[in-house]
Parts: sequence; structure tokens; C-alpha cells
Amino acid sequence: MSDPLVAGAPAAELVAALTAAGQTVATAESLTAGLLAATIAGVPGASAVLRGGLVVYATDLKHRLAGVDEEVLRVEGAVAASTAEQLAVGARERCAADWGIGLTGVAGPDSQDGHPVGTVYLGVAGPDHSAVSRLKLHGDRWNIRIGAVHNAIGELLRCVGGYGDVTTD
Repeated sequence: MSDPLVAGAPAAELVAALTAAGQTVATAESLTAGLLAATIAGVPGASAVLRGGLVVYATDLKHRLAGVDEEVLRVEGAVAASTAEQLAVGARERCAADWGIGLTGVAGPDSQDGHPVGTVYLGVAGPDHSAVSRLKLHGDRWNIRIGAVHNAIGELLRCVGGYGDVTTD
């Protein structure tokens, strides 16, 4: 099944931009549960740029697999800017990639730890760049997850030197 909101031009542009730059990417995904890595992998030629990904849906795996500091998880929680940043750094380091992307948030149907549905934190860590964006996405679980993937691809395109659009709040 090919969902036009997930697959297609933006992911292909990202693979092309990373290939042109001679760079690689890895992901650490919570609410998207591997959807970002799968979207990138759906592009022909992705094997040259996608190093791998960590699905860290459970909070303890954010620490054990991606290296998010236990204190950050205890104090700030699984849905936090610092968690997304550390997920991105962890993906980059653990998968030996040039770029790491971390996604954490609330897809619904209920709020989590005081964060409303649609709150997403997107972390990007690269050779000379580290940033976190707070996104406010709308829709059902699927639309929020697709929106998070779309925004992650757009943000990394921008960082690598391409272009893209990110909807932040």
C-alpha cells in the first residue's frame, strides 16, 4: 500500500539530497514507530543513505536503545524537547550516521503527561547542527503520525541543504 501523504516526492528529494551530499541518516522513533525509516526506505537508492532506525515506543527503550538520559525521562518525560534531541543524537551515534532524527509525541486518542494530542517534538542532530522543533499537528492518530514524518523529512531536507516545509506551532 502506498499512501501519497507518506511516500513520494519529499522522501525522494531527501534521498537525493543526502546522496548528493555523501551523507547518511538514522532515526529514533517513538510515536511514528518506524514509519519515518520505512518511508525513506521506500525510495529507490535509499540503501546508500539510510543507516537504520530505532523504534523506541516504550519509555524504557528510549534510554536503553537510544541513550536518552534516565533523569531527563524521569523529570521531563518521554514527550519533551530534550528527549527528542537526545533521541536524534542517540540515533546518529548508535547507527554511525551523519544525521539523526528523533521523534516523540502524542498521537492520541488521549493526552499524555499533560501534553495534548498532536504535540510532537522533532529532534535533528547532524555534523554541525542540532535543533528541536515543537509541532502541533491535527487529525487522528494516522494523520498525526504522517504529519510527523512529513515534517521530519522537510526539516532534514532543509538541514542537508535542500528545501522542505515544516508546520510548527
